[in-house]
Amino acid sequence: MMEGYTDIGATTPEALEISKKSRRLISEMIGDDTLEDKIKQRCVIATGDPSVADIMRFHGRPGEAGLQALQDGAPIYVDIKMVEAGILKKGHNSPIVAFIGQGDALAAAQGITRSSAGVIALQEKLSGSIVVIGNAPSALLTLCELIETKKVLPRLVIGAAVGFVNAAESKERLREIDVPSISTAGTRGGTPIAVAAINEIINTYARIAR
Repeated sequence: MMEGYTDIGATTPEALEISKKSRRLISEMIGDDTLEDKIKQRCVIATGDPSVADIMRFHGRPGEAGLQALQDGAPIYVDIKMVEAGILKKGHNSPIVAFIGQGDALAAAQGITRSSAGVIALQEKLSGSIVVIGNAPSALLTLCELIETKKVLPRLVIGAAVGFVNAAESKERLREIDVPSISTAGTRGGTPIAVAAINEIINTYARIAR
């Protein structure tokens, strides 16, 4: 993997060398045979925690689904601005849109979270998209309900909701749905993992598309 390896997020020789060295170290720990291995590698590097590889869950060939979605220019929807900020903006043509702020009137009227309201507000646009949840369990639960009731069908869902209220449950629910997904087991997750997962798919796509 290291021969010819590149990272489109590394924009200087020093940054690329750091990225290569990190990959060499982590690939020896967790393998380097598949796209799923490479996603795990990036998530481990993003968190500085090798145990993150053990909580990663892949369902329905999500790497391939993500690559095809990027090929088609599918939009990427995210729960919060921090996730939006972290996703690579080059190497693909997919617009990136955050749920937060899209349904604030609905959130106020119904007393639900702003991220969950954003999912509802944008539901007609979610079929065929990539959805990346790096923080909000409520947004992931709302998305799961919409998929279960056949109102939306994303191409890929990355669910890394974090915390002690509904985070584990929301990701378990995601894994029970027939949609390609990448998630984390238990209460752990967060923006770094969600962003790392989608960025590795983008990096792979950009390398293939060259």
